[in-house]
Amino acid sequence: MQNNKNEQENIEKSNEQNVNKNKNKNNKKLLWIIIILIVALAGALTYFIYTKNNDEKNKIEYTELIRDMDQGKIGKVEMTIGGSSAVVTYRDENGELLDEENPENKEKLKELTKKVIIPNSQAFVELIQKKVEEGNNINFNPKEQNVLLSIGSGIITFLPTLIMIALVAVLFQMQGLGDKGKVYDPSVSVDKITFNDVAGLKEEKAEMIEIVDFLKEPKKYSKMGAKVPKGVLLCGKPGTGKTLIAKAIAGEANVPFISMSGSEFIEMFAGLGASRVRKLFEKAQKISPCIVFIDEIDAIGSRRTSNSGADTENNQTLNQLLVEMDGFETDGSVIVIAATNRPEMLDEALLRPGRFDRTITIGLPDITDREEILKIHGKNKKIAESVNLKSIAEDTAGFSGAELANILNEAAILAASKGHKEIENGDIEEAVKKVTVGLEKKDKVISEKDKKLTAYHEAGHAVVSRYLETQDNVKEVSIIPRGFAGGYTMYKTNEDKFYISKTEMEEKLIALLGGRAAEKIALNDISTGASNDLEVAMKVARDMVTVYGMSENVGPMSMNLDKDPYQIQLLGNNLEDEIGKEVRSILEKAYENAQELLRLHRDKLDQVAERLLQNEKINEQEFNEIFE
Repeated sequence: MQNNKNEQENIEKSNEQNVNKNKNKNNKKLLWIIIILIVALAGALTYFIYTKNNDEKNKIEYTELIRDMDQGKIGKVEMTIGGSSAVVTYRDENGELLDEENPENKEKLKELTKKVIIPNSQAFVELIQKKVEEGNNINFNPKEQNVLLSIGSGIITFLPTLIMIALVAVLFQMQGLGDKGKVYDPSVSVDKITFNDVAGLKEEKAEMIEIVDFLKEPKKYSKMGAKVPKGVLLCGKPGTGKTLIAKAIAGEANVPFISMSGSEFIEMFAGLGASRVRKLFEKAQKISPCIVFIDEIDAIGSRRTSNSGADTENNQTLNQLLVEMDGFETDGSVIVIAATNRPEMLDEALLRPGRFDRTITIGLPDITDREEILKIHGKNKKIAESVNLKSIAEDTAGFSGAELANILNEAAILAASKGHKEIENGDIEEAVKKVTVGLEKKDKVISEKDKKLTAYHEAGHAVVSRYLETQDNVKEVSIIPRGFAGGYTMYKTNEDKFYISKTEMEEKLIALLGGRAAEKIALNDISTGASNDLEVAMKVARDMVTVYGMSENVGPMSMNLDKDPYQIQLLGNNLEDEIGKEVRSILEKAYENAQELLRLHRDKLDQVAERLLQNEKINEQEFNEIFE
């Protein structure tokens, strides 16, 4: 489900990532500016309060100053020309003006120095000059105004206003879409995507042709009184191509494509999500006909709950989306396409006719589609002629298109690191193992005891699977650690399975418990190495009883206990005990069958384990030779 212009897509994604990084950097810069302004404001306020308290202690009234000047108590006056205050120094009790340069007079001068507010600076200067002419011995020292101090004083004065303006600007920016809601216009894009560029999804593409035709020729449908679906919901696992097929629709119809993620609507401030929904649809109306694509819509479209706490904002955003989808003009040719991997989480009002009229499930690719996807992603890579993409498609059942692309990319990286001129079969096989199991740890030091235990454990899985008809053929067995696993048994998948029978599930349990059974039979002991096997087996056995109704004692019932744990209470008080007994019985029976198979074929178990201890790895051919 990928297009044949993969490299251009990667460039586009890289550019989008760079844009997002730059936006994040700008947001961080803005946040730091606001923090600095707030700190500066706090510092200014602290300084203002401190100086004000000190001024209150040493402050005198203007009338008092005039009286003291007349009495000859004032010895010195300092002020800035054009200023609104002055600093005056009184004479001591002996009528003398203390020497400021004498350190002994420092404390005394603080007591004698006072500050006064001047109503009119020009009149005050004239008054002092008059007093001096009359013989009053006043040391008058007018100063020119300092430009830097004036600027600083102005900044401090207007700092609260500047911070408020910055905060308001941030709020206004957050209320709009901003750089969100990216518009992809296929008419001007060099990497236009159409249905021909999408592998597989034949039925899904057929469903979309009507929408494409409506966007191309809306009058043809309006004349017939037909209404195109307002919304299409794409459901499927991650990486199956939901976003890609939405872009292909826009490319086919040659109309603009507005893309947004559900999480982009949500903010910590109330009402912003609803505002962004309105802005998005206003933007779509202006450039209609167009497609609005909302990825991960479950972020805003999940079921509404009680209006309390954080739920209130989510509910408002969803309500606005419901109104917009039901209320915008049909002839505007705006179609909403949404994608989610959790359709069960969506509100029922969102899925009713008139909003999302169609729900299209995009499943995992089958073997034919996987081969086509591998061909598309391999076009821009140097792949050796000996590489069989069909064989790789057979071995990758259950892989999504994104995972297949990742495998080829990892193979290219491995080939380049090894100095290969082309991507070889070995590179691709190693990439599959790296993606599915983990990175191989050849240099990890393992004791002989652990090696032997791992060899018998993996041999147990492989030998048991060999004698189970419904299980896949063994492709490789290894005791070299990969990821969190001490060893692994890899199976060759020959076909895509859409349904699993009860026999298959029972035999899968036997294969899962084959490792634990081999430890018990060969070493007369058990280890923690089977913890993951037991976890998977437990889930399979529980699903057999509670989900698929495969238990004769419990009956044909399906209970989703993960979503509704209280459902079991409606079926009787003793049902929990019955389910527990049945799950335990299924697991014990599988464990006994695994031990019985290994006792019958103990010679093969020992041979596979010994070969693993010698070579650490056995491929499909070597494994089959042991049994032939």
